[in-house]
Amino acid sequence: MPVDRLSPVLSADLADRQARGLLKGAESVVTEVVPARGEHGPRYRLAGEGDRPFLKMNSNSYLGMSLRPEVIEAEERACRRYGAGPGAVRFISGTTKAHTELEERLAAFHGREAAMLFSSAYATVMGTLVPLCTADTALVSDELNHNCIINAMRLARPKEKYVYRHLDVAECDARLAEAAAAGARRAIVVTDGIFSMRGSHAPMKELTATAARHDAAFPENVVVMMDDSHGVGAFGATGRGTEEKTGASGIDLLVATLGKALGVNGGYVATRREIVQFLRESSPFYIYSNPITPAEAAAALAALEILDSARGRALLDHLRAMTARFEAGLLSLGYETLPGEHPVKPLLVRDTDKTAALVKHLRAAGVLATGLNYPVVPKGDESIRFQISADHTPADIDFVLDVLASFPGRG
Repeated sequence: MPVDRLSPVLSADLADRQARGLLKGAESVVTEVVPARGEHGPRYRLAGEGDRPFLKMNSNSYLGMSLRPEVIEAEERACRRYGAGPGAVRFISGTTKAHTELEERLAAFHGREAAMLFSSAYATVMGTLVPLCTADTALVSDELNHNCIINAMRLARPKEKYVYRHLDVAECDARLAEAAAAGARRAIVVTDGIFSMRGSHAPMKELTATAARHDAAFPENVVVMMDDSHGVGAFGATGRGTEEKTGASGIDLLVATLGKALGVNGGYVATRREIVQFLRESSPFYIYSNPITPAEAAAALAALEILDSARGRALLDHLRAMTARFEAGLLSLGYETLPGEHPVKPLLVRDTDKTAALVKHLRAAGVLATGLNYPVVPKGDESIRFQISADHTPADIDFVLDVLASFPGRG
């Protein structure tokens, strides 16, 4: 059937996005990974760029796990053992020992009774928050939460929805009091652990204490849910994320990803056993969707074993050192950034055109970085999100700083 009347509407929408500077544009296509050599970390070749190597400063692979031989070998072994795909959703015939072993290890790593895999962290949030939300539930959310939380709240049908100012524990406290007064039987406080545009973290110790103070007012509890996809494996002394860094207790639902610091694919929730059992029976994102492949599960387990070892702690120490080196360099050049240990390190440009010009300058020098403009970030917060990796070396960091120093519009 022709779509001759629809196509012009979509074309007009795209033209409008372009006029407002909202188009993401063509994606860079990686054609080859050039292994680390000498004092430099890995480089990447891109389609249309010939043999020219690029340094990635926009990867979520905070520990470089996707390139580590043990992780690759574990995936290859499991692929030969189980095949290339799961073959079905899990309740039919798609569950393998690789899946259950990873879930058990993730639960132990986070000190929880059980864990449950999903196809992605996005699917985990959607597939956890929505089934746990009833017509008598109040949702209480940080205003800068990730798109997956926002869309989960849209899909859910709670009694009340409240959004509190970013990191404002006092306002969260007030919203919980309102929810109790409105007669909600259950409240769910939901927040990112790490806010991915800024690298800042939620005050989880204070948020969980606030939830505990209001718990008795709700017949079905105040439940705290944290999506720490950018935190686990990149934050905290042993890589256990924002929970570890803040010393929080009382995070009932800990969501994270296998696709960032662990370098593979998929997402998971770690929580109480009965909640996992309930979600396996009620979450459409789990029931009707194929899981990650057995090979991916095996690779993620190998990455987790590296993380939870002396080698993992050494990688985290190096990651923190490279992050500190980059932050100090930005400040010495007169650039504005936000302080913190997380490897998301924003360079605040505060101007859309200048952000685009700086991203272009970096790419021309062989550096891949991501510019963030409104509405991805609020107006006035236009920035470039740099992401440090344990694959980066001091020479890599200094190279990027030299490129930034040569930007004509720096002053």
